Amino acid sequence: MTHRSEIRFLLNGRAVRLPSVPASQTLLDFLRLDRRLTGTKEGCAEGDCGACTVLVGRLTRDGLRYEAVNACIRFLASLDGCHVVTVEHLSGEGGALHPVQRAMVEHHGAQCGFCTPGIVMSLYALWMETPRPTEREVETALQGNLCRCTGYAPIIRAAVAVSDYGTPEADYLTRERDRVAAELTALKDGLRVETGPEDDRAILPADLDDFAQVHAAHPEATVIAGATDVGLWVTKFLRPISPAIFIAHLDGLKSIDVSGDAITLGAGVSYSELEPLLARHLPHLTDYWSRIAGWQVRNAGTIGGNIANGSPIGDTPPVLIALGAEVTLRHAATRRTLPLEAFFIDYGKQDRTPGEFVESIRIPLPGAATRCAAYKITKRRDEDISAVAFGIAVTMEQGRITDARIALGGMAATPKRAAMAEAALTGQPWSESTFVKAAAAMAQDFTPLTDWRASSAYRMRVARNLLRRFFLEQDGQPVRLSA
Repeated sequence: MTHRSEIRFLLNGRAVRLPSVPASQTLLDFLRLDRRLTGTKEGCAEGDCGACTVLVGRLTRDGLRYEAVNACIRFLASLDGCHVVTVEHLSGEGGALHPVQRAMVEHHGAQCGFCTPGIVMSLYALWMETPRPTEREVETALQGNLCRCTGYAPIIRAAVAVSDYGTPEADYLTRERDRVAAELTALKDGLRVETGPEDDRAILPADLDDFAQVHAAHPEATVIAGATDVGLWVTKFLRPISPAIFIAHLDGLKSIDVSGDAITLGAGVSYSELEPLLARHLPHLTDYWSRIAGWQVRNAGTIGGNIANGSPIGDTPPVLIALGAEVTLRHAATRRTLPLEAFFIDYGKQDRTPGEFVESIRIPLPGAATRCAAYKITKRRDEDISAVAFGIAVTMEQGRITDARIALGGMAATPKRAAMAEAALTGQPWSESTFVKAAAAMAQDFTPLTDWRASSAYRMRVARNLLRRFFLEQDGQPVRLSA
């Protein structure tokens, strides 16, 4: 296939063409070291603190969309065909401060200022989507921004007041949207991109079929979607990732189809892209979803990537297994489908052959007789890794439980169903004693490990209490559980 080696994108108001881009080069390093745009800061280098937040605009089926992302773990090669906006590009009328910046000044939202550019960029992205946000919407947008100096109260006040200083309609990104979209469209040539030196090579397939072909030819390659995990392999562990196949740009992995009794989504759908459907079709996941990482990570991270990682503490597998989800795997032109729980074999081992990848996920929608819940237990509420992740779906008929699916993360070497607890529920009446017995049966399902997030005893107690909590919530009773 004909290919090019040049990475092409827009940076603020200029076109950038780079003839050779190493797979491991991050956007943050490019901005600070190559272009001297030092308003984008390096704090944690792992996508947690938000000091490096920039906006990335990309063409979608719904037009040009801008999202806040972490530059520290976003690889430069993945930005082909995108528009990168840094804090230096913000300005108000006549070169004055941007409305977000003015609000931060007027409401005393900054102290030392190190984290402020990242906070401004997150609030900018929020303001463009929601000009008059609620405090809760502001808090959600700032989950991925850490400030060590100040309480968040003045920052929240600033975010709520941004539209007092200007409107999104007058903003550069709104006024220039059509022109920028036309420029990005012109950059799309339908070619595969192969760039970087031989020992740090990046490949961007032309389309989904090309990806299948490339991965079959290079089964040893690192496949990178949102880079929210692989980014840390480079920044924290200095691991080589070459050859790296970048797939976040592939429209063929971005499909979302709601038909009949299921949602079928491409593996490249991000957390943020799926979120609008949850309130309509899977409302029990809405609060859970907002607690997965921070906003920047949800904008970049993908459902398929979270599954393919195979982590025992991944957030999506337990709740999707509880719903009976299936994954379709693809190798070249060959596909196979299996239950999601069967995909996880052992710690770090999945049912996936070399060159095979997760192509799509099918999530059955629960019927009217099925009660569902999802719980995430962490040390802090927002932007934290789960100690225990818990998904449950229980089907009732005439006051008796006819089917139960319970899946947990953080309790074993893989995301795993609680088979004995399920058996203790099935066929039994809906009662507290039934759930107490099922909770006791969990001791036969799991032998949790102890690590810095939680002890084995704590994990087991939490898992049992979450099962009882589910009963109490569904039964409309106050939740008062033992410590």
